Amino acid sequence: MSQSRKCTAIKAVLALALLCCAALAPAAQVVGTVMHLSGPLLAKKADGTAKVLAVKSEVEQGDTLVTEKNSYALIKFIDNSEITLRPGSALTVEQFAFDAGKADADGASLALIKGGLRALTGLLGKRNKERFSMKTPAATIGIRGTTFIVEYVPETAAALAASRLAYALASTAALGGAGAAIAPLTLAQAPVPGMPPAPKGGLAPGLYVHVIDGLITLSNGGGAQSFSAGQFGYTPSFVQPPVVVPRNPGIQFAPPPAFSSNAPAGRAAASPKANTVDCEVR
Repeated sequence: MSQSRKCTAIKAVLALALLCCAALAPAAQVVGTVMHLSGPLLAKKADGTAKVLAVKSEVEQGDTLVTEKNSYALIKFIDNSEITLRPGSALTVEQFAFDAGKADADGASLALIKGGLRALTGLLGKRNKERFSMKTPAATIGIRGTTFIVEYVPETAAALAASRLAYALASTAALGGAGAAIAPLTLAQAPVPGMPPAPKGGLAPGLYVHVIDGLITLSNGGGAQSFSAGQFGYTPSFVQPPVVVPRNPGIQFAPPPAFSSNAPAGRAAASPKANTVDCEVR
């Protein structure tokens, strides 16, 4: 056999081997289903590909779910827990393991990269609360069987500048006018005790939580703090302790009416054409 024919045969065998390996590779574990959408929802896969999801699309372990501007998305997980993403959010499903007959195998780890969400605890969180965690850039959230809202505002240059200006103006006013020396504004002087004044048109950088039912705990490098039903919480960064704030600091979460837990599954707020088929992007 000539050298060229040998090379061709070797390449063919290698190609066949690669195809067999690909066929035998385990598929990513399905951990949830898209129940409602009001706009585009993208799933970034662990292998680098991306897929546009529709109502009834499957969510897999390792997916990073990304909502676009004006898009809400409700995901129901395999333990009947629910996550509703607000517009401009990104959430990674790092791990989600649940088997109704094997409590020892429970485990859920989610990571909110940006934006916000509403979470409703499912069976996993009720029987193995300590095995659920939600990471954020400012704290890790632990649950005790609950419904809660989370919003993370990143430390953008514009947000930091607006926050510093708000501090400066508030401090000047507190000291007797524009000609007074500007001193740092303490937490006690803030419009909402326990957190800095919000910049015009938005929230100051940091992590915000609102517990609707049950109990959650925020933990970071600065300490830990529990929040019960009706309470609001805040921490500016991973190195500063979370604090309870006495009223809503400005958290807004208003998904379309179809996202109510009483709405029929599979009915989207967007037009039917926008939510009928998955589209893979490479």
